[in-house]
Amino acid sequence: MSISQKYGRTYHFPFSPGTTNDDRINNDYWLDIQKIENLVITEKLDGENTCLNQFGVFARSHSAPTNHPWASYLKEHLALIKNDLSELEIFGENLNAIHSIVYPKIEDYFYVFAVRESNKWLSWEEVKFYAAMLDFSVVPEIKTLKSPYVEKKFKSAILDITKNESAFGSIDTVSNVNCTMEGVVCRNEDSYKIDKFKQNVFKFVRKGHVKTNEHWSRNWKRAKLAWEQ
Repeated sequence: MSISQKYGRTYHFPFSPGTTNDDRINNDYWLDIQKIENLVITEKLDGENTCLNQFGVFARSHSAPTNHPWASYLKEHLALIKNDLSELEIFGENLNAIHSIVYPKIEDYFYVFAVRESNKWLSWEEVKFYAAMLDFSVVPEIKTLKSPYVEKKFKSAILDITKNESAFGSIDTVSNVNCTMEGVVCRNEDSYKIDKFKQNVFKFVRKGHVKTNEHWSRNWKRAKLAWEQ
Protein backbone atom coordinates (compact mmCIF):
# COMPACT_ATOMS: atom_id res chain seq x y z
CA MET A 1 0.00 0.00 0.00
CA SER A 2 1.37 3.42 -0.94
CA ILE A 3 2.03 5.99 1.78
CA SER A 4 0.89 8.69 -0.63
CA GLN A 5 -0.28 8.99 -4.20
CA LYS A 6 2.54 9.26 -6.71
CA TYR A 7 2.82 11.98 -9.31
CA GLY A 8 0.74 10.97 -12.32
CA ARG A 9 2.09 10.60 -15.81
CA THR A 10 2.07 13.90 -17.66
CA TYR A 11 0.35 13.53 -21.01
CA HIS A 12 2.26 14.63 -24.13
CA PHE A 13 1.05 17.09 -26.71
CA PRO A 14 0.24 15.22 -29.94
CA PHE A 15 3.11 17.12 -31.58
CA SER A 16 5.64 16.11 -28.94
CA PRO A 17 8.27 14.01 -30.79
CA GLY A 18 9.81 12.41 -27.71
CA THR A 19 7.08 9.91 -26.91
CA THR A 20 7.87 6.26 -26.23
CA ASN A 21 5.69 3.15 -26.22
CA ASP A 22 4.51 3.63 -22.64
CA ASP A 23 3.84 7.38 -22.89
CA ARG A 24 0.37 8.84 -23.03
CA ILE A 25 -0.82 11.50 -25.46
CA ASN A 26 -3.61 13.99 -24.85
CA ASN A 27 -5.28 14.22 -28.23
CA ASP A 28 -7.93 16.52 -26.74
CA TYR A 29 -5.35 18.98 -25.40
CA TRP A 30 -6.75 21.92 -27.34
CA LEU A 31 -10.22 21.51 -25.85
CA ASP A 32 -8.64 21.40 -22.39
CA ILE A 33 -6.45 24.45 -22.95
CA GLN A 34 -9.43 26.55 -24.02
CA LYS A 35 -10.76 26.22 -20.47
CA ILE A 36 -7.54 27.56 -18.91
CA GLU A 37 -7.22 31.31 -18.39
CA ASN A 38 -3.43 31.46 -17.98
CA LEU A 39 -0.96 28.76 -18.99
CA VAL A 40 2.52 28.75 -17.42
CA ILE A 41 5.38 27.27 -19.48
CA THR A 42 8.32 25.90 -17.50
CA GLU A 43 11.42 24.01 -18.54
CA LYS A 44 11.31 20.23 -18.17
CA LEU A 45 14.56 19.31 -16.46
CA ASP A 46 16.34 15.99 -16.93
CA GLY A 47 16.32 14.58 -13.41
CA GLU A 48 14.46 12.17 -11.16
CA ASN A 49 10.87 13.06 -10.29
CA THR A 50 11.03 13.22 -6.48
CA CYS A 51 8.54 13.97 -3.73
CA LEU A 52 9.14 15.18 -0.18
CA ASN A 53 6.34 14.81 2.36
CA GLN A 54 5.96 14.18 6.07
CA PHE A 55 6.59 10.45 5.52
CA GLY A 56 9.90 10.70 3.65
CA VAL A 57 11.59 11.22 0.29
CA PHE A 58 10.06 9.30 -2.59
CA ALA A 59 11.11 8.65 -6.17
CA ARG A 60 8.58 7.41 -8.75
CA SER A 61 7.04 4.77 -6.49
CA HIS A 62 5.38 5.94 -3.29
CA SER A 63 5.15 2.48 -1.77
CA ALA A 64 8.25 3.22 0.31
CA PRO A 65 10.83 6.03 0.68
CA THR A 66 13.64 5.94 -1.85
CA ASN A 67 17.02 4.44 -0.97
CA HIS A 68 18.81 5.93 -3.98
CA PRO A 69 22.18 7.35 -2.91
CA TRP A 70 21.64 10.48 -5.03
CA ALA A 71 18.65 11.37 -2.84
CA SER A 72 20.52 11.29 0.49
CA TYR A 73 20.96 15.07 0.62
CA LEU A 74 17.18 15.49 0.35
CA LYS A 75 16.64 13.32 3.41
CA GLU A 76 18.89 15.70 5.35
CA HIS A 77 16.87 18.68 4.11
CA LEU A 78 13.58 16.95 4.92
CA ALA A 79 14.69 16.51 8.53
CA LEU A 80 14.82 20.32 8.78
CA ILE A 81 11.40 21.02 7.25
CA LYS A 82 9.37 17.90 8.08
CA ASN A 83 7.39 19.53 10.89
CA ASP A 84 6.35 22.39 8.59
CA LEU A 85 4.86 20.23 5.85
CA SER A 86 1.64 18.85 7.37
CA GLU A 87 -0.41 17.86 4.26
CA LEU A 88 1.96 19.51 1.79
CA GLU A 89 3.82 17.31 -0.71
CA ILE A 90 6.68 18.98 -2.59
CA PHE A 91 7.48 17.62 -6.07
CA GLY A 92 10.66 18.48 -7.94
CA GLU A 93 13.43 17.31 -10.24
CA ASN A 94 16.43 15.84 -8.43
CA LEU A 95 19.47 16.70 -10.56
CA ASN A 96 22.12 15.28 -8.23
CA ALA A 97 22.71 12.33 -10.57
CA ILE A 98 23.46 13.01 -14.24
CA HIS A 99 21.00 11.41 -16.66
CA SER A 100 21.07 12.39 -20.36
CA ILE A 101 21.97 16.08 -19.98
CA VAL A 102 24.76 17.82 -18.07
CA TYR A 103 23.76 21.22 -16.67
CA PRO A 104 26.92 23.32 -16.15
CA LYS A 105 25.07 26.29 -14.59
CA ILE A 106 22.97 24.67 -11.85
CA GLU A 107 23.44 26.11 -8.37
CA ASP A 108 21.09 23.66 -6.63
CA TYR A 109 20.17 20.01 -7.08
CA PHE A 110 16.43 20.14 -6.40
CA TYR A 111 14.01 22.23 -8.46
CA VAL A 112 10.35 22.30 -7.45
CA PHE A 113 7.67 22.07 -10.16
CA ALA A 114 4.49 21.25 -8.20
CA VAL A 115 2.98 21.15 -4.72
CA ARG A 116 0.06 18.98 -3.72
CA GLU A 117 -2.10 19.51 -0.65
CA SER A 118 -4.70 16.88 0.15
CA ASN A 119 -6.80 16.46 -3.03
CA LYS A 120 -5.59 19.57 -4.82
CA TRP A 121 -2.59 20.69 -6.88
CA LEU A 122 -1.72 24.21 -5.78
CA SER A 123 -1.47 27.25 -8.05
CA TRP A 124 1.86 28.25 -9.56
CA GLU A 125 2.11 31.25 -7.23
CA GLU A 126 1.59 28.96 -4.25
CA VAL A 127 4.23 26.58 -5.61
CA LYS A 128 6.75 29.42 -5.72
CA PHE A 129 5.72 30.62 -2.26
CA TYR A 130 6.18 27.25 -0.57
CA ALA A 131 9.40 26.53 -2.46
CA ALA A 132 10.89 29.80 -1.18
CA MET A 133 9.58 29.18 2.35
CA LEU A 134 11.20 25.74 2.43
CA ASP A 135 14.46 27.00 0.86
CA PHE A 136 14.08 25.30 -2.52
CA SER A 137 14.51 26.62 -6.06
CA VAL A 138 11.81 26.24 -8.71
CA VAL A 139 12.19 24.99 -12.27
CA PRO A 140 12.94 27.74 -14.82
CA GLU A 141 9.79 29.68 -15.67
CA ILE A 142 9.84 30.59 -19.38
CA LYS A 143 6.64 32.53 -20.01
CA THR A 144 2.90 32.72 -19.36
CA LEU A 145 0.38 32.53 -22.18
CA LYS A 146 -3.02 34.14 -21.69
CA SER A 147 -6.33 33.20 -23.27
CA PRO A 148 -7.74 33.39 -25.85
CA TYR A 149 -5.26 31.11 -27.61
CA VAL A 150 -4.70 30.47 -31.30
CA GLU A 151 -3.67 26.84 -31.87
CA LYS A 152 -1.24 27.50 -34.73
CA LYS A 153 0.53 30.27 -32.77
CA PHE A 154 0.51 28.18 -29.62
CA LYS A 155 2.17 25.22 -31.31
CA SER A 156 4.70 27.53 -32.99
CA ALA A 157 5.56 29.12 -29.63
CA ILE A 158 6.26 25.71 -28.05
CA LEU A 159 8.42 24.60 -30.98
CA ASP A 160 10.40 27.86 -30.91
CA ILE A 161 11.03 27.64 -27.16
CA THR A 162 12.27 24.06 -27.33
CA LYS A 163 14.88 24.90 -29.97
CA ASN A 164 16.87 26.65 -27.25
CA GLU A 165 19.31 25.21 -24.75
CA SER A 166 18.46 24.90 -21.07
CA ALA A 167 18.42 27.94 -18.80
CA PHE A 168 21.24 26.12 -17.01
CA GLY A 169 23.17 25.31 -20.18
CA SER A 170 22.81 21.80 -21.61
CA ILE A 171 25.41 19.31 -22.79
CA ASP A 172 24.58 15.92 -24.28
CA THR A 173 26.19 13.16 -22.20
CA VAL A 174 27.01 11.02 -25.26
CA SER A 175 28.29 13.56 -27.80
CA ASN A 176 29.57 15.97 -25.12
CA VAL A 177 28.38 18.96 -27.17
CA ASN A 178 25.75 21.59 -26.46
CA CYS A 179 22.18 20.44 -26.99
CA THR A 180 18.66 21.78 -26.68
CA MET A 181 16.60 21.58 -23.49
CA GLU A 182 14.78 18.32 -22.78
CA GLY A 183 11.41 19.98 -23.28
CA VAL A 184 8.73 22.02 -21.56
CA VAL A 185 5.81 21.50 -19.23
CA CYS A 186 2.70 23.65 -19.58
CA ARG A 187 0.37 23.93 -16.60
CA ASN A 188 -2.68 25.81 -15.48
CA GLU A 189 -1.55 28.82 -13.47
CA ASP A 190 -4.45 28.23 -11.06
CA SER A 191 -4.99 25.31 -8.70
CA TYR A 192 -6.94 22.23 -9.77
CA LYS A 193 -8.22 18.95 -8.32
CA ILE A 194 -5.93 15.93 -8.52
CA ASP A 195 -8.43 14.01 -10.67
CA LYS A 196 -8.21 16.81 -13.28
CA PHE A 197 -4.45 16.50 -13.74
CA LYS A 198 -4.64 15.35 -17.36
CA GLN A 199 -6.71 18.39 -18.33
CA ASN A 200 -4.35 20.88 -16.68
CA VAL A 201 -0.76 19.72 -17.31
CA PHE A 202 0.88 18.95 -20.68
CA LYS A 203 4.41 18.34 -21.91
CA PHE A 204 6.65 18.43 -24.95
CA VAL A 205 9.85 16.34 -25.02
CA ARG A 206 12.47 16.36 -27.76
CA LYS A 207 13.01 13.28 -29.92
CA GLY A 208 15.58 10.71 -28.78
CA HIS A 209 16.14 12.42 -25.46
CA VAL A 210 16.92 9.41 -23.24
CA LYS A 211 20.57 8.33 -23.44
CA THR A 212 20.78 6.20 -20.30
CA ASN A 213 20.73 2.38 -20.24
CA GLU A 214 20.04 -0.38 -17.73
CA HIS A 215 23.49 0.07 -16.17
CA TRP A 216 22.95 3.77 -15.44
CA SER A 217 22.16 3.48 -11.74
CA ARG A 218 25.20 1.31 -11.03
CA ASN A 219 27.57 3.78 -12.66
CA TRP A 220 25.86 7.06 -11.84
CA LYS A 221 27.85 10.27 -11.59
CA ARG A 222 27.18 13.28 -9.41
CA ALA A 223 26.46 16.50 -11.26
CA LYS A 224 28.83 19.39 -10.56
CA LEU A 225 27.35 22.64 -9.37
CA ALA A 226 28.22 25.87 -11.18
CA TRP A 227 30.91 26.87 -8.69
CA GLU A 228 32.66 23.51 -9.19
CA GLN A 229 33.05 23.85 -12.96
